[in-house]
Amino acid sequence: MDNQDNKRLNFIKQIIKDDLSSGKHQSIQTRFPPEPNGYLHIGHAKAISVSFGIASEFNGKCNLRFDDTNPEKEEATYVESIKEDIKWLGFEWNGDVLFTSDYFETLYNFAVNLIKKGLAYVDDLNSDEIAELKGTPHQAGKPSPFRERSVEDNLRMFDEMKAGVYNEGEKSLRAKIDMASPNMHMRDPIMYRIKKDAHHRTGKAWSVYPMYDFAHGQSDAIESVTHSLCTLEFEVHRPLYNWFIENLEIYPSRQIEYARLHLSNTVLSKRKLLQLVKEGHVTGWDDPRMPTISGLRRKGYSPESIRNFTDRIGVAKRNGITDVALLEFSVREDLNKRAIRRFGVMDPVKLTITNYPAEVEILSGDNNPEDENAGSREIPFGKHLVIEKSDFMIDPPKKFFRLGPGREVRLKHAYIIKCEDYITDPETGEVNEILCTYDPATKSGQDKTGKKVKGTLSWVSEPHGISAEVRIYNKLFLKENMNDLEEGKDFIDYLNPDSLKVIQHAIMEPAIAEAKPGDYLQLIRLGYYMVDIDSNNDQLILNQSVSMRDSKPKK
Repeated sequence: MDNQDNKRLNFIKQIIKDDLSSGKHQSIQTRFPPEPNGYLHIGHAKAISVSFGIASEFNGKCNLRFDDTNPEKEEATYVESIKEDIKWLGFEWNGDVLFTSDYFETLYNFAVNLIKKGLAYVDDLNSDEIAELKGTPHQAGKPSPFRERSVEDNLRMFDEMKAGVYNEGEKSLRAKIDMASPNMHMRDPIMYRIKKDAHHRTGKAWSVYPMYDFAHGQSDAIESVTHSLCTLEFEVHRPLYNWFIENLEIYPSRQIEYARLHLSNTVLSKRKLLQLVKEGHVTGWDDPRMPTISGLRRKGYSPESIRNFTDRIGVAKRNGITDVALLEFSVREDLNKRAIRRFGVMDPVKLTITNYPAEVEILSGDNNPEDENAGSREIPFGKHLVIEKSDFMIDPPKKFFRLGPGREVRLKHAYIIKCEDYITDPETGEVNEILCTYDPATKSGQDKTGKKVKGTLSWVSEPHGISAEVRIYNKLFLKENMNDLEEGKDFIDYLNPDSLKVIQHAIMEPAIAEAKPGDYLQLIRLGYYMVDIDSNNDQLILNQSVSMRDSKPKK
């Protein structure tokens, strides 16, 4: 790489480049290790992009390994959803899907090895008693009264734990390290605990399960992972990660931490997301208001837009909050290139062209001006149209460049029209119909009049329009920093009561009938939309992916 390439390297890539250049590694092996206890979210999308993307960039490999060490919360359905999300994002894992449960026997033998070395012991204290003796960051902990059990007793009891002799919480296996360490994770951490729940892969074969800190680094070593990439909260776990590797004398994988994604007006805790689902604040894991990958997919975000977003935010060493507007900007930028254009009217008002003949005319409109191969579609045009109510004002201000009495605008792909009159409801005063004339010499693509107007409006032929349900999504939470809640408040207290607005009878141009669930659309001047999975021939349902434009995202 030249100097310009070096400037573009983040700190992880620089480490890997140096490791390859020095000959420390001949090739790169990373891994993505999700727990199968929930659906992946946008934060995981960043982790996926980092681990899979960096491996790909250096011609290495990335394993998909499920950290399935807690049978109480894990389900096979989560495994399948995670595999689907990774593939949808455009990444492929190395070889077969792996599971920590593949290594249960090996991990158990690792633990036995540490017991034989006098570096692990069976403890009779329960979790509360262990926590009480652990001390504080400024006060040394106290050793368990069972810390000096003999190797023989520890081996026998650990075998009995495996055989199911003891109840949950009755015993645990702890590493014997340093109860005075300033790092709390080094104060004799628990390696194994008893769990009697059936495992989604191994059933009732095991009664003891390794803790994350013990299973993770050893699984990395078993797979010869060269660079174990994880987020900053695991930085304090790194000394323990290295202690296990050194004392087991196994493959020395290296753990490297980077800043996790914190997104404004969003929670990225699986526990909190599960609570939203269970308490009915959202319709499910794939509710388009959820930051889950399945929710973003249903909302209409493309995999390319999410990957572009994760590339934009990059890899840093310090945590910060990323403005959700940057994610939305990435979505707009990508969908602008791929979304099919259609006319739609959310809040229709009738517009009659009084001098237009009775027959219907077929006009042409491009499907996507950004894609020369997208072609065009036919649009029926006639005497009776509908436009947005907000595009007309009886007494418009000077800089209102839409329709008003005596004003002219262009109907996109059609003609220039002039408002001659309007009809109001005698009781409410609301405008019910706008009366206009058109200039037949101003047809789009054939206009040689030189006439200029400042406004261009979307429209739909009223007799040809298709009714649609449109779902408009806003931020799920009103507070920008959901990691800093006010004292005495729960995250649920910040839910946005207006996070979903449903428009029951929007009117769409007839060509939209060709759209299928999963298709990306741009309703001209309104925003980007996706045809929902529940949409069918009887009811067209559109989810708004993102509005047409927003303020510039914060840096």
